[in-house]
Amino acid sequence: MEAVVKTFDELSTDELYQILRLRSEVFVVEQDCVYQDIDNKDQKALHVLGLKNGNLVAYTRMFKPGDYFENASIGRVVVPQNQRKYGYGQQIMQVSMAAIALRFSNTPIEISAQKYLLKFYTELGFQAVGEEYLEDGIPHVRMFYK
Repeated sequence: MEAVVKTFDELSTDELYQILRLRSEVFVVEQDCVYQDIDNKDQKALHVLGLKNGNLVAYTRMFKPGDYFENASIGRVVVPQNQRKYGYGQQIMQVSMAAIALRFSNTPIEISAQKYLLKFYTELGFQAVGEEYLEDGIPHVRMFYK
């Protein structure tokens, strides 16, 4: 997998389409969750695309401190179901964490993690803080990486 980091304005129309399609495929259809994915935050985000043979196989979006949470953050972490056995989720998160460290001077990272992915994020070094809460009807936990 090749990973690239782009601003919203650097995304091609095809890349943006692939991103929105993948996010809809997983977060709306697979997880059976009707929510407003297109939230006017993509324009501020840095987009991390994991590509294999030109196809999007992993994705995250990142925000600098203050744009989403008080700390830098990573969200919309997604890998298509048929690509999850290859470790692309771990790879795209490692690229995203390294990009935050490089661009934002090792600032802490704050995420809103789906509860069922607690082990995944813990293995990357994140620690859960606070109580479980519902976000779009799905149990989430606030997590930090320092």
